[in-house]
Order: sequence, then structure tokens, then C-alpha cells
Amino acid sequence: MDSETEKFFYGIWKVENLLGFANSYNDASEYLTGQNVIGDEIIINKDTFLSKGFEHYPVYQYELEAPLHDITEVHYNNDSFYRVYKMDIPSLSMNDEVKVLSISDSYTGLAIPVNFLDVNNDRLILILEATQFELKRVTE
Repeated sequence: MDSETEKFFYGIWKVENLLGFANSYNDASEYLTGQNVIGDEIIINKDTFLSKGFEHYPVYQYELEAPLHDITEVHYNNDSFYRVYKMDIPSLSMNDEVKVLSISDSYTGLAIPVNFLDVNNDRLILILEATQFELKRVTE
């Protein structure tokens, strides 16, 4: 991961609001209101990833030491992103750059089922199943 993305991505984030769903959501997406994670916090650092705040969802609760952070894809406009993910993200502009970020356990190499979208190193969006949530930085 490049240093600019790291600087943006690392910190404590709070789930602020539900943005929406992919056009085709799966059974684990809690349609109509989304998963009950509004107000929960996630800690993302170079040496730690902590999502134990998702108390209602053990499947999303992780405490990783020395996690692997990867940019798995970069989309240089919203059309490219939509073609792959079938997600229409509110207020995503035509020329926004969207980096798909994943976190893996460094011991097993397996990615966790929590993904993030970095929009222009300005917005961070949490993806749980096919549900999108806006995150707000609490601290760096």
C-alpha cells in the first residue's frame, strides 16, 4: 500500500451511516436497514486491526496483529467501479478514484470478510456483504 493511502487509511473510524446496497444483495445483507453497526468503531493501524466493536456480528469481529493491508483494485471512475461491483454509491462522482482495500491475517494469509473503499483518500466506505456504510474518522 502506498504511503498516501496508509496515511489516510490508518486511524480509528466510526460507522456513521448506511449508504445503500449493491444492486444484487445476498442473504447476509440485512436489507432494508443494513447491519446494526452504526456507531461502532474500527481501529486500523499498520500493526493492528481491531473490529471487536461489531458486537452483534461475531463473523465481523477481528483482532489481528501485523495484518496485511492491500489495495486489491483501483477504479479511476465510477463507471469502472460499478461494472465490477454493481454498487451505486451516493455522491460518487464520474472522475473519483476508488481503491478497494482488503485486510488479511498475516499468519494464515486469508482475507477477512470486511472490505473498505477509499474514495480519493477523502472518504472511507465500509462494505459488509453487499451493504455500504460511510465511516467517519475519530482519530489518526
